[in-house]
Parts: sequence; structure tokens; C-alpha cells
Amino acid sequence: MKDYQHLVQHNSTSNLDSIGEKIRTALGQKHQARESVYPLTRKVVQESANAIRAVHRGALDEALTQLKAAKAFLSEIEKNTSGHEDLRNTGYVEMAEKEYAEASCVFALGKGDALPDPDAIGVEYPAYLNGLGEAAGELRRMVLDALRKGDVQRCEAILGEMDDIYTMLSTMDFPDALTGNLKRTTDMVRGVTERTRGDLTMALRQARLEEKLRDVERKLGGKE
Repeated sequence: MKDYQHLVQHNSTSNLDSIGEKIRTALGQKHQARESVYPLTRKVVQESANAIRAVHRGALDEALTQLKAAKAFLSEIEKNTSGHEDLRNTGYVEMAEKEYAEASCVFALGKGDALPDPDAIGVEYPAYLNGLGEAAGELRRMVLDALRKGDVQRCEAILGEMDDIYTMLSTMDFPDALTGNLKRTTDMVRGVTERTRGDLTMALRQARLEEKLRDVERKLGGKE
């Protein structure tokens, strides 16, 4: 009985308030960081999308300005999540990095420059790989635009870049948990590349057929 009374007299919860305050403060800081990050990720996505559209219009200076704006927002996200690394692994931050990586790759491909290194642009590797895959989809649009202009050489060069991207992505044989579901993106790249190859092949065949018809017409016209 004496031992039991000793336990009752000892206040085991005397430090509960300090523990609660510490946790409350930490979670409050994390919540504040989280609330500040979400609108920033939306701005990254918006600026990245605008940069891609500018590349397709040939407005490379405008695209570069928008890429710089997206990078500034990403840097702010990194600053706001300092000490809260788990927030960097949330879906909306990963999406922002992927969109920025895609825009950076599209910009480089549109200019004919080497692809940016993921470390140089400050994005995680899974985000970069998925962004690169999404960029291949934008290359299809470049092929179709060049095809309408009759620039067959440009079409074939871009198609080769699409093949290169698919080949590299297909070597990333790791679990989806490590690559951010890269297999799905890789399958998309394969599909869009094959559709583009089919469209280009059909267009070239049509062009050759039309040229032969014109030759026949010219020869018939000469006989008359």
C-alpha cells in the first residue's frame, strides 16, 4: 500500500503541458509552411505551362522569362520547407517540380540545346524523369507543326529525340515508389512516339504520291 501511495503522490503528467506545447508549436510551424507552399506550387505550374506555350509560338525570350519566374517560386518553396523535408515529398510539390522540369526540357529542345541536368535546375530525379517524359508529348506537337511547314528534316530530327527519350526512360527499371510511377509515363512516351512515327510516315507517303501524280500530269501535258 505504501508503494501505491508513492505512485499516486508522484505526478507522472507534470511535464505533459511542456510536451504538448512543444508539439503544438512544431505542428503550427509545419502547418504554416504547408499553407504557404501550396499557392507557390500552383504558380510554378502556371508559369511552366506558359513557358511551354511560348516555346511552341517561337517566343523563346518570353519562355525564358517564365521559366525564371517558375524557378524563383521553386526556390521559395525550398526555403519555406526548410526543416520540413516531408513537405517536399507531398504530391503538389512533386507535381510542381515535374512541370518545371518538363518546361525546362521543352525549352532546351525547342532551342536545340542540350537537355538541362536535374541537379542544375534543382529538381528531384523522379520529377525530372517524368517531366522529361511529358516533354516528349510536346515534341509530337513540334513534329506536326514542322510537318505542316513541309520541314521533313526537322520532323525526323525531333522524332529521333523522342526515340532517345523513350530509350533512356525504359532503362529506369526500378519500383514505381522510387520513380514516381515512371512506368506509366514511359508507356505514354512509347505510344505517342509510335503515333507520331505513323503520322510522319503517312504524310511522307502522301507527299511522294502527290509528287508522282504531278510528274504524270506534267508528262501528259507535254505530250499534248
